[in-house]
Amino acid sequence: MKLLIRNGRVIDPASKLDAESDILIEDGRISRVKGKIKDRANRVIDAKGCFVMPGFIDLHVHLRDPGFEEKETVATGAKAAARGGFTTILAMPNTRPVVDNADVVNYVHQKAKNLAPVNVLQIGAVTKGQEGKKLADIHQMVQAGIPAISEDGKSVMNTGLYYQAMQMARAEGIPVFAHCEDKNLMHGGVVNAGKRAKELGLPGISNDVEDVITARDILLAESVGVHLHLCHCSTRKSVWMVKQAKENGIAVTAEACPHHFTLCEDDIAADNSNYKMNPPLRTAEDMEAIREGLRKGIIDVIATDHAPHTAVEKGQSMKRAPFGIVGLETAAAITYSELVLKDYLTPMQMAEKLSYNPAKVIGLEKGTLQEGSIADIVIFDPNQNYTIAAKEFAGKAKNTPFDKRKVTGKVMMTIVSGEIVYSEE
Repeated sequence: MKLLIRNGRVIDPASKLDAESDILIEDGRISRVKGKIKDRANRVIDAKGCFVMPGFIDLHVHLRDPGFEEKETVATGAKAAARGGFTTILAMPNTRPVVDNADVVNYVHQKAKNLAPVNVLQIGAVTKGQEGKKLADIHQMVQAGIPAISEDGKSVMNTGLYYQAMQMARAEGIPVFAHCEDKNLMHGGVVNAGKRAKELGLPGISNDVEDVITARDILLAESVGVHLHLCHCSTRKSVWMVKQAKENGIAVTAEACPHHFTLCEDDIAADNSNYKMNPPLRTAEDMEAIREGLRKGIIDVIATDHAPHTAVEKGQSMKRAPFGIVGLETAAAITYSELVLKDYLTPMQMAEKLSYNPAKVIGLEKGTLQEGSIADIVIFDPNQNYTIAAKEFAGKAKNTPFDKRKVTGKVMMTIVSGEIVYSEE
């Protein structure tokens, strides 16, 4: 099977190629990248005017499967990922049962193999049941193929136990993904502890909730010598701490989500739970710090923290509704509109944050369009202007603050191992 992509602007961070080129795909791999390819192919795709990038890799997705299939499933979440240009997604372990053993890892991986149009890698929990009392079966889960461990949705508050988990992760050669939240400082908060919280009469979440655990986890990672990946950074002090850690040679990477570099507490017009996520939308100053962190390379990765919920759950007041919004189908357009068009990132840096750097974080041999590599590719039209319509999402959930937002840039086609898994046409 031969697939030929012609006339696209090929953007490959691994080789630093940014030029109009053709790409020939044979048997699931990229066989040639050059100016004009005259070979015959089973299908020819004209990508004129479009970016051709390595398939996006999302390090932070909640598929809700097993246990919460009314919100999302492996199949529906993967379908949403394909529509968003993601060719590999990493699923967080806060399911029911929690992914704390090899059996649940195998369940997700087998289901993905049978039903998912994209690659799905299951992350393992740090502790059994995510209860913070006893370590999960980390070695067995690594043998089953987990790329990382995480207690996402909370932090392991027992520092000694977390230290042991980091030691095991280092021994297994995998990173630790940290959701930085000191639960003792939450105080029932639902939005940022700022002016909008006071105006809406809602309990607030201070920056300290994130910053205290970010500092702790960086110090622990330095002591153990493990790779620490900080999830959904949202505060200016988090950005500053990551910068200091990197300057001191600590193995730390960080991610930011589109909602945190696009929205701030000022955008919350009312008690609308589609603006409720954890960490919350911070101040305009924090938002700008995240943007600058991405621009300067302090923050390595853009991830979605795709967190689907039912309409009934999200139809409640912020005081009762669950945290989280969906993001797989909006991330590319929001990134292009808010960061590339506003000169925070170049198209090459966009590909780095969405493809190349995520692959490096987990040691995945993807995120590149070099000859010989697996043909995971996204074709993105930077000239498409449209309005996001949540009702059209491929995923089960529609809980997004970006519904009806005007954006520029659209995923036109997603290719996984040489197979077209999504096409806008």
